[in-house]
Amino acid sequence: MTPASEPRWLTEAEQDAWYAWRRMFPLVNAEIARDLNQDSGLSEADYDVLSVLGSTDGHRMRISALAELMQWSRSRLSHQLTRMEQRGIVRREDVATDGRGAEVVLTGTGVAAITEAAPFHVASVRRHLVDVLTPEQLRALAEIGEVLRHRFAAPRKGRD
Repeated sequence: MTPASEPRWLTEAEQDAWYAWRRMFPLVNAEIARDLNQDSGLSEADYDVLSVLGSTDGHRMRISALAELMQWSRSRLSHQLTRMEQRGIVRREDVATDGRGAEVVLTGTGVAAITEAAPFHVASVRRHLVDVLTPEQLRALAEIGEVLRHRFAAPRKGRD
């Protein structure tokens, strides 16, 4: 936009959609994160890492690939992994096949943590999102998410 050009202000319908998005995500996310912590003692970040690792072969992944998949900086992931290592739910290992880089591995304690937390977490997701919306609204939400994911070329957990 140049200084002489006029901004394209949002229409009333566009503004309604924008405000709904801005209110919806933090409200739903906060409720689910609160439940997760109360039910399992895990943070949202803990659960994100554990659920990704729990769905991989061998419960392991290169740290660089995990950071990319989660759309986190390497620094943020490193700090998170340090906290999780201190609790014994993950460990870092050198990559055996090429000697370069490192992998993060889910420990037995980590497997138990995600196994115990998952049923409570899915119940919370249902209570605060899935069961509140109609099937048509859920399909629309999924379609919107896919359009935006493609727009930003973000990987889809477990499917890309």
